[in-house]
Amino acid sequence: MPHYIPVHQAPAIGTMRRAIDFSAGCRLNKKTFSCGVAMKRIANFLFEAGMLKRTPRTGFQFLGSGAESVAEHIFRTVYIGFVLGHLSHDVDTDKLLKMCLFHDLPEARTGDLNYVNKKYVKADEKRAVNDLADTLPFGDEIRGLIFEFMKCESTEARLAYDADQLEMIVALKEYKDLGNTYAEEWLDFALKRLKTDIARELAETILETDSSLWWFSDKSDWWIKGKKD
Repeated sequence: MPHYIPVHQAPAIGTMRRAIDFSAGCRLNKKTFSCGVAMKRIANFLFEAGMLKRTPRTGFQFLGSGAESVAEHIFRTVYIGFVLGHLSHDVDTDKLLKMCLFHDLPEARTGDLNYVNKKYVKADEKRAVNDLADTLPFGDEIRGLIFEFMKCESTEARLAYDADQLEMIVALKEYKDLGNTYAEEWLDFALKRLKTDIARELAETILETDSSLWWFSDKSDWWIKGKKD
């Protein structure tokens, strides 16, 4: 069971840093570094992950409406992965969620390439993954998760891939409901990319559901009076 230090007993940040610096060291990809070095690299990793909040999903340029960062895409993909994990049998949901969380991490370095871009430009995602993973004490886990996702052979990888596609399908349905006529064509292609039956079944329900139904299903006088009787 993890042990937590009460806030009032926690050492000052400077004291914690000195304690880490004078420890025996941290293992980093079979090499020993001072924990100060490892912590600095972890801090760099957190700043790098933050770049995903400022990295746009470029396909929306061609859709003609909408805007989304890679981080926003990952956010809902993780939720969808959680759902798919619970709807499936004999799945390592923890691994599935981690794949969803990290699947687009390389785009902090490569940017997001849409299907038009990919006709002319090839991103070296494996190099981006390796360059990051080699700096982190937990880098091998991230590398393994992303490379397994890329191969798309395991059950968890196939579900994570479908979670990625379903997130786009949900977004396209939202824009279709708002009147974007191109979204319908895009949906046809996205649906054909799905690999699992459970994802196809969920996609079918998504397409049948008004995207505003979760909050606008009650057509009562509330929307006139703004209060309950």
